[in-house]
Amino acid sequence: MKADKLSDNELVLRYQSGDESALKALIQRYEKRLFSYILVSVKNKELAEDIFQDTFIKVIHTIRSGNYYEEGKFFHWIMRIANNLKVDYFRRSQKIPVMSATENYDALDFLTSKEESVEQTMVREQVYEDLARVVDHLPDEQREVLMLRIYNDYSFKEIAEATGVSINTALGRMRYAIINMRKLINQHQISVEL
Repeated sequence: MKADKLSDNELVLRYQSGDESALKALIQRYEKRLFSYILVSVKNKELAEDIFQDTFIKVIHTIRSGNYYEEGKFFHWIMRIANNLKVDYFRRSQKIPVMSATENYDALDFLTSKEESVEQTMVREQVYEDLARVVDHLPDEQREVLMLRIYNDYSFKEIAEATGVSINTALGRMRYAIINMRKLINQHQISVEL
C-alpha cells in the first residue's frame, strides 16, 4: 500500500519497524502546514527552520525510543512539540533587565512587591491544569484554533492560513470552542478564577 494511503499511526508503526520511507511520508504530509505554523509565530525564516528541524529530531527520538503513544492526532502532537520548542527559545533569548538602586528606588522593593505567595502559585497552577484538561476535551479543529489564537497570539487571518480554512471557519471554530469550554466548565464545576 502506498504511504499516502496509510494513516499517521500506520506510518509511525512502519517507521518503528525500520521503514525510513514512512518517516519521510509523515514529514512530507505535514511539513508545509507545520512550517507555516512556526513561521507565522516566530516571523523569522532561519529560526523557523531551526525549530522545524528540532521538532522532527524530537519526533524521531521519541518514536525510536518507543515513547510515542497515539493519544490523538499526530499533527497536534508535533504542533505541541514545535510550540514548546518555540516557547523554550523565547524564554532563553529574553534579556533580564538590569536595575540598580537609586535614592528614590531600591531594586529589592521591586522584587518583593511582585512576589506571588505559595497559595497563589498553587491556585494559579491548579486553574491552568483544569483549563488544560478542558481544552483537551475540545474537538481537534476547535482545540487547534484556540491554541493558535490564545497561546500563539495568531490573528484569525494567520489561523486561516496555517490551518487551510477560511477566516469565517476559523472564527466559527473559536466561537464553538469557547461555547464548549463554558459547557465543560459548568458541567464539571471548575473554578477559573485566580
